[in-house]
Amino acid sequence: EGARPQRLLWASTSTKNPDAPDTLYVNALAAPFTINTMPEATLHAFADHGRVDALMPTDGGDATQTLGAYSGVGIDHHALAARLQRAGTESFDASWKNLLASIAAKHDKLTATGTRSTDT
Repeated sequence: EGARPQRLLWASTSTKNPDAPDTLYVNALAAPFTINTMPEATLHAFADHGRVDALMPTDGGDATQTLGAYSGVGIDHHALAARLQRAGTESFDASWKNLLASIAAKHDKLTATGTRSTDT
């Protein structure tokens, strides 16, 4: 009874670096009870040659050691996380605004020509 637990969402896990494998993030972020959204090209790439060697551990695995290694070479992982979160939020915000503008433009076009939405 009650609400289902929330699931972690890995959003837009395409590889931005052309020198990196096209399934890099999908391979690395496989974990039970998570959701992964990706572009269609990444989905096809994963279906073709992606692989999951081991699922990400539910206890975080070696995350503490990894973050410690970042600190050890002078990387402030808190500042990096904040910067990445801000950049991601700005990117999703821009995509959302573009989607709304596209819908508004389509609406304006259809209402200006008298076309009903069921006609398209």
